[in-house]
Amino acid sequence: MAGPSKSLVLDPALQKYYELNANRYKYWKWTPRHAWLSFVYMGLIPGVLTYIAYKTEGKYEFRGKRRGDTIQEW
Repeated sequence: MAGPSKSLVLDPALQKYYELNANRYKYWKWTPRHAWLSFVYMGLIPGVLTYIAYKTEGKYEFRGKRRGDTIQEW
């Protein structure tokens, strides 16, 4: 039978985890650690990757090369 079972016992630890995960925004607050991690992941890492991308713009050519040719253009 496909109906709800009366003998189903839910794990209280999992239920607590599900409730905490659904209401995470109620328990979260800014701390120095959260501020630093947010800066690193939203500012520092994209900034470094953007800098590297602009510094190597047009330097490497991967198409149209033959065996033995270098991939550096300049």
